[in-house]
Amino acid sequence: MPVQFQIVLFAVIAAFVLFQLYNVLGKKVGRQPEDDVRAQPVPASPAAGAPPQAPPVDSHTLAAIQGLKARDPGFDPHRFLEGARTAHDTIVQAYATGDREALRPLLAPAVMASFEEGMKAREARGETDRVEFVHPPRADLELATVDGDRAVARVRFLAELRSISAGEGREDRIEERRTAEIWTFQRPLGANDPNWVLARVEPATA
Repeated sequence: MPVQFQIVLFAVIAAFVLFQLYNVLGKKVGRQPEDDVRAQPVPASPAAGAPPQAPPVDSHTLAAIQGLKARDPGFDPHRFLEGARTAHDTIVQAYATGDREALRPLLAPAVMASFEEGMKAREARGETDRVEFVHPPRADLELATVDGDRAVARVRFLAELRSISAGEGREDRIEERRTAEIWTFQRPLGANDPNWVLARVEPATA
């Protein structure tokens, strides 16, 4: 066989082998890194209109609310604490500014009378006050029980406040302080109005 013909034959064979290798190596074989990304399941989103899931109730809270749960099975401690925090912020700021209209529906008559005395004394001195929360107050449910025909709940509030007071003939006074208080809320059992009112405020240990 002529040498030139052999060279051409080997070249054709080599070209065929290379073509087959390209067909195999040039294709993606097996699992690729991007396949892992594409294979990740899409997290299921909550169904439209589905109510949010409440966080679990810890053993301390369960023990604290068992007295009320026996008479009011629908009592929700998480929902109650959300309302108590809102009431706390509203009452503290309304007392500072002397906003009686905001206070009346949130306070029991005895507490409103006590707050009224404090606001009148401040106004007689020609002072004004406003309060800012340095951090969102902490609220812990201490007890939720029944006293006669009333539901009673005690909440410990830990707050860090900034008070800005002003008066005639003096510069504004800015004071930061921390407070630790027990607020007792109450409402009639079985009443159409589900709102709680503040019935007592007392100091607490931090």
